Amino acid sequence: MDLFSRSWAALRAAVADLPDEDFARPSGCTGWLVRDLVCHLIIDAQDVLITLATPADTEPTRDAVTYWEIADKPPTGDDPLDALIVRLAAAYQEPWLLKFHLDDVGSAAGRAAELADPGLRVGTRGQVLTVADYLSAYVLEWTLHHLDLIAHLPDVAEPPAEGLARSREMLERIAGAAFPASLSDRDALLVGTGRRAPTDAEKADLGEPAAKLPLILT
Repeated sequence: MDLFSRSWAALRAAVADLPDEDFARPSGCTGWLVRDLVCHLIIDAQDVLITLATPADTEPTRDAVTYWEIADKPPTGDDPLDALIVRLAAAYQEPWLLKFHLDDVGSAAGRAAELADPGLRVGTRGQVLTVADYLSAYVLEWTLHHLDLIAHLPDVAEPPAEGLARSREMLERIAGAAFPASLSDRDALLVGTGRRAPTDAEKADLGEPAAKLPLILT
C-alpha cells in the first residue's frame, strides 16, 4: 500500500510540473495527447475512490495479478470511452484546470488509500478483491501511465524504481514467464505491454515468451 502511495504521488507530481505546451504533445497511449492521459488519470482517481467506498461481503475472486485481463488487440483510440475522454480533456481548455482537478481528486484518492483497511474486501468491475490487492494492482496502472506520460518528454522524471520493479514482477506473473535480465525494468514493461516493439536482440533474449507478447492489459 505504501508503494501505491509513492507511485501515485510521483505520477501526480510529474503532471503538476509539466509546462502548458507539453499537454498538447503525444503520450504513449495510442490516439491520446498528454492532456487526454491526464483526464484519464482523473477518472482513474475517481474509480479508486468509488472502489474503496464499495465494500463486499463475499470471498475475493481476484488478486493483484488476476485483476488484469488480456485483450486480443491493442487499443486504437476509437473505443467509445477512449473517444469520450478525448472530448472531456478538450473541454478543460486550459491545462491548469486539468492539473487542479487531478490534484483535487487525486489527493483524495491517495488519502483514502492510506486510510483504508488492507484486509477489507471491495467490489469493482464485477469482481471482489482485498484493498491490499486492489491497490497493488494499481501500482502497475500508475507505473505504466507514468511511462506513457513521459514517452515523448525525456526531461520528465521516471516512475520510482521500486514501482518499476514491482510492476515488472506482476507483468512476469501475468505472462507466466520471466523477462531476461538484459531488459531493464522499464524496457520489460514497454516491450511486454506493446508500448514499443522489441529489437532483434531483445527478441532473441526473450526466446519463447516473445510469442506471447504483447500483453494488452485491461
